[in-house]
Amino acid sequence: MTEWLERLGRSGRFAWSAWSGLAALALLAALWQVGHEAYGDFILPSPLATIEAALAMLADPAAWEIALLTSRRALKGFLAASIAGAALGLAAGYFPAVLRVARPLVTVLLGVPPIAWIVLAMIWFGSTDGTVAVTILVAASPLVFVSVAEGVMSRDRKLDDMARAFGAKAFKRLTTLSLRHVAAHLFPALVVSLGSAFKVAVMAELLANVGGIGGELARTRANLDIAGALAWVLIAVAALIVVEYGLIHPVRAEFERWRVAAQPWGVKR
Repeated sequence: MTEWLERLGRSGRFAWSAWSGLAALALLAALWQVGHEAYGDFILPSPLATIEAALAMLADPAAWEIALLTSRRALKGFLAASIAGAALGLAAGYFPAVLRVARPLVTVLLGVPPIAWIVLAMIWFGSTDGTVAVTILVAASPLVFVSVAEGVMSRDRKLDDMARAFGAKAFKRLTTLSLRHVAAHLFPALVVSLGSAFKVAVMAELLANVGGIGGELARTRANLDIAGALAWVLIAVAALIVVEYGLIHPVRAEFERWRVAAQPWGVKR
């Protein structure tokens, strides 16, 4: 019972911290409104008009299916990139020879722009979900790999020695010490990778013509429907926010419960 009350308290603090995020979104909307008043509806529709267009779209069940299709593709690629990057990062952190071999490859992967990978994936896989998944995997996994590898390499080895002296096996030391330290490096990388996954998914859908939000953006571009295009962008960003704050941050809060003791009430990172 006490554990569930503690989790409920952490959830309440997390929800309370949303006020700062809403303030940032309000500032963005104010700047958006200034741009609308300066350039007019054709160049930049107002935030209110864009929200109304997005709500009108979401009144159609087909729009929900389109948004879910893009979200599902982005999440598949994100999960694949996270698992592959984290697994290889752990291996590279514990075995420096692996890291020395992998670093040039990571530099090459990061140096190639995502649009180039989209073109190559279209040639290899055609207009299928594989194009989206492979592009996200290649674009997002290097960041997760580097973050996890650096986290493992920067761990306090004296804590490992102490745990070993008390009889802790390798797996126990990994789960109780190393992974909790790596989490501080991993979760910021996951947040960035998730954003990249959604961006790359929309871009790949637009270029590969495989439907989803990217396909709708291509249609609105052809019709010069600026409000519709911004509405679809707004829907994509809303889906990203729901996944990030509904999945990644709650899991991060569970891994980083030790940070709460150093924070005053009501204040969140």
